[in-house]
Amino acid sequence: MIPLGYYHESNVKSDTTFIISAGAAGEIGYSNISFWAADDVYFFLTPNNIKSKFLYYVLLTQQDKIFSQVRRASVPRLSKIVVEKLLVPVPSLSEQARIIAILDQFDTLTHSITEGLSREIKLCQQQSE
Repeated sequence: MIPLGYYHESNVKSDTTFIISAGAAGEIGYSNISFWAADDVYFFLTPNNIKSKFLYYVLLTQQDKIFSQVRRASVPRLSKIVVEKLLVPVPSLSEQARIIAILDQFDTLTHSITEGLSREIKLCQQQSE
């Protein structure tokens, strides 16, 4: 996610998972830096037995379910009750860390492929011209 702007203060610490509740309602994010969460962002204060980034990946597996619960009135909204009813499996912290490492590596790989392909296509187009 790309911030619309920057604010010099933060009200949420780094290593936090969040869900947008209005506008882009249902979008799931994770921030490894402290940030300012407006009133249309649900952020999670995770207990000691859950790693925030693990929660992020679990929520991504429930993205379709979350999107299906967004009310599409004039401004799309996601009710807090929907978020509170989500079930999250809680494996051991070491298993969570292992899952995070695998998914982070996969995410890095897919992003580098996407960026690399875009760059390669652009170079091929330039060469053709």
